[in-house]
Amino acid sequence: MFLLEAAWLCLVGAAVLGSWVLCRRKGPGPLQSQAVCLAAVWVGACLLNLSFLWSLVLCASSGFLLHTCRSDEESLPVDGKAVLVTGTDTGFGHGLAKHLDKLGFTVFAGVLDERSPGAEELRRSCSRRLSVLQMDVTKPEQIQDAYSKVVEKIQDKGLWAVVNNAGIIGFPIDGELIPMNDYKRCMAVNFFGPVEVTKTFLPLLRKSKGRLVMISSMGGSVPLLRMAAYNSTKAALTMFSSVLRQELSKWGVKVIVIQPGGFRTNISGTSDVWDKMEKNILENLPREVQEDYGQDYILKQRNFLQAMTTRTASDLTPVLQDVQHAISARSPSPFYAPGKLAYLWVCFASVSPTSLLDYVIKKLFTIGQDMPRALSMSS
Repeated sequence: MFLLEAAWLCLVGAAVLGSWVLCRRKGPGPLQSQAVCLAAVWVGACLLNLSFLWSLVLCASSGFLLHTCRSDEESLPVDGKAVLVTGTDTGFGHGLAKHLDKLGFTVFAGVLDERSPGAEELRRSCSRRLSVLQMDVTKPEQIQDAYSKVVEKIQDKGLWAVVNNAGIIGFPIDGELIPMNDYKRCMAVNFFGPVEVTKTFLPLLRKSKGRLVMISSMGGSVPLLRMAAYNSTKAALTMFSSVLRQELSKWGVKVIVIQPGGFRTNISGTSDVWDKMEKNILENLPREVQEDYGQDYILKQRNFLQAMTTRTASDLTPVLQDVQHAISARSPSPFYAPGKLAYLWVCFASVSPTSLLDYVIKKLFTIGQDMPRALSMSS
């Protein structure tokens, strides 16, 4: 009986440890995910009918777990802390600039075009603490100019956090069909831009022992079809952040990666943008490749873009809350994966055999998809 109870205790201990890892990994959700995990542990203990001694041990370990999770939720005071956010014209960046402004942060909102509707809305709807900065992350001179304006305004107050959010997705299509200029553009905005911004503002973050937050993507870990350019840049950004997380720890700077799932933002562009990207693809394809794939196959890839605008979540709150937690929590998680099933996808991609991962992705993402002309003719 003693050995049997010891075996059950090991299982319960594994459940407690797994719950602790999940609580640490999933980030904010103030005690909601923690409560679910602990409830599952207690239900398991009741079903196992543990003795008083083992129940006492489980009670003590659960109490320690709850205390740890609560301590992780402890937030630092806002106190007008200054935060720089890039790519605030639309999407995550726009919503985040507004959200942080309401919380009392001093926000520097970097925009691609300071005369854009999004920039004007930020000036109109936010407090005077928010400053809109012209900041195309692919132009070093604009980054340096923004740096000078930030230093001039914060003076001795310091810069607490930088959120590298600016990004583009390009036209989702087979990697062979993506023009090289699209690969280079995507890498310039999604990777080299954040690296340039990071290197420019890191002296301020090291001085404040603040936070560096990277808005990456679930695609940085999961090899999604048609996303060769975008996913490659996000994978590079995630690895860059992981290296910096270790290197900057000695300076007291925390580096956090946000890997959102599917959310409805303007990153996919408009119909006019899609027309230009399709034209660019068709004009840059070698004749042999265009004949093998067929023009109809290329034009039908627009359906995937349309699906992105209808099947993704419109509520950006999970992303905004995770970024807020990354900036404000005394002990933030190194990774967050907001969005439906995003966390499970990232975990599955990291632990599953490659053949299984390829099979699942192929089954889920190729249903109803047309075949290239050469393959359909041969079949």
